[in-house]
Amino acid sequence: MTITVLDTYPAMRRILRAPREERAALLEAMLKPAAGMYRYFPGEVDLVQMHRMGSGFPIDRDEDRCLDALEELHEADAWGRIERALNDAVAVQLEATPDITVPDLTVLIVLGDPGDEHFMGTSLGMAANGSVSGYIYLNFWPYPENLARLEATAVHELNHNLRYGDGGVVWNPATVTVGEQVVSEGLADAFARQLYGDELGYARVGVPHLHDDAVFDKVVSGLEVTGMQNFTAWVHGDAHALRYGATPVGLPTGAGYAVGNRLVDAYLAATGRTAAQALRVDSREVIDTALSSRSAAPGR
Repeated sequence: MTITVLDTYPAMRRILRAPREERAALLEAMLKPAAGMYRYFPGEVDLVQMHRMGSGFPIDRDEDRCLDALEELHEADAWGRIERALNDAVAVQLEATPDITVPDLTVLIVLGDPGDEHFMGTSLGMAANGSVSGYIYLNFWPYPENLARLEATAVHELNHNLRYGDGGVVWNPATVTVGEQVVSEGLADAFARQLYGDELGYARVGVPHLHDDAVFDKVVSGLEVTGMQNFTAWVHGDAHALRYGATPVGLPTGAGYAVGNRLVDAYLAATGRTAAQALRVDSREVIDTALSSRSAAPGR
């Protein structure tokens, strides 16, 4: 098993300094080593367009602002810290579950888009994806809170990668439930908290609603909803749903993360397991155990 954190710092600096007409080709070359993360997409994927859709740094404006932000990421040793964190986390995970296979990992770190109000505000300057085995995507704007959480964010995505890796939980886009993603977000946060503590380990978007019983009840009411097309509203909230063309359901940003943490914490308390030990536990078991436990119930 090898972890390759692509050294995108010099490539991004070159792109942002290049003549604008040359930037798309340079960006495509930078992204190509991680193109496998789109292997389940039908047809050929336009990597530059996917970068734009994912709130990656612009190639036609904000050059100076992006160059300054890029230097902040570099000075924070983002690439080195993330590589060390992932190696440490794999060791912790293998100690807890020595029978799993950890794939070779390719990690793509990109700077975010300062002109994207949804990304900078609603998403708090961070977007990430670790759902495709062998690949982790991390998009940051260097807010101080994000720089402090570089390791925890990477480890959260690693948890997803290993949950759905070879021999792990099967994700069928048509039949998977909201409950599976809610639990997976709670497990990923719990793993990050196991390594880095509650102050850094929680995904920031979910923190404001951790103790909101109305949000808890609403999300729990939708745990059996199936189909990935419905997940954005239930897990990320209405603002994300509107951004990506889904139907709002009346939830604030990060609702599913908050509820996932409550469900998983109740499960871990009831079973005495660590987050690492619970990596591939069935989401139904987590939900049933948690909802029968007083610690997850509203008002507790």
